[in-house]
Amino acid sequence: MRELLRVTPGERPDLGHLDPSATPGGPASKAAGAAATALLAQPLGSLQERLYAASTAGDRRRVLLVLQGMDTSGKGGTLKHVIGLFNPSGCRIKAFKAPTPEELGHPFLWRIKQELPRPGEIGIFDRSHYEDVLIARVRELVPRNRLRARYAQINRFEKALVDDGVTVVKVFLHIGHEEQRSRLLARLDDPDKHWKFNVGDIEERGAWAAYQEAYEVALERCSTDAAPWYVVPADRKWYRNWAISTLLREHLEDLDPQYPKGDFDVEECRRRLLAG
Repeated sequence: MRELLRVTPGERPDLGHLDPSATPGGPASKAAGAAATALLAQPLGSLQERLYAASTAGDRRRVLLVLQGMDTSGKGGTLKHVIGLFNPSGCRIKAFKAPTPEELGHPFLWRIKQELPRPGEIGIFDRSHYEDVLIARVRELVPRNRLRARYAQINRFEKALVDDGVTVVKVFLHIGHEEQRSRLLARLDDPDKHWKFNVGDIEERGAWAAYQEAYEVALERCSTDAAPWYVVPADRKWYRNWAISTLLREHLEDLDPQYPKGDFDVEECRRRLLAG
């Protein structure tokens, strides 16, 4: 899956020609996809437990899943259906909103550094430091020369994370223009979903082309060998869930964390317990 979905470093993807309803490498149907995702729960849970266990013996490795995408692309759904396969006690989840006054008083990466996963954890960012080269670009919140510098800052930051034992998995959820309209209308049609609807989403939708360009530039400049981007077609929710679960499994299998060996005499402890 990594090779199928990975953005080649230095190449600019043409999002307009990438089908958001495609299912590259995926199961043949929605039912098959749901079943395949369910089957990933056991291996993912085992790998997570081994990662956490290894940290108790000094292993500093951890995973950071970065989720970016247009409104309704499925960041929340991924948290529910994919991260739900893990033990929540080993996950650190952060949804980044508009910066607070305190955060605005610091460099843009400051608030990101406060929320990084600790050794043995799986961290998940719902939006991330990329907001500072996405909405900041579309809404012209910072001068273009400062914006250009941020791409290089992000690459250095992510390389430092990787060097410190963080496996960075960056996923762009690629939703189609018409599918987003359908999902927004569905929220309006259901009073129980009104809390999820933001009138500002309509204005943001009006800047669709500008956001697609901003994503293309970010994907081109910040997909690196150390921390590549993956474009996941997101119109089909079942495929999104399966693809991201599979990406996480592949990365965790590469880490191959191991349970630490006990520093005690097993037989002696067994003897003492049986004697008591």
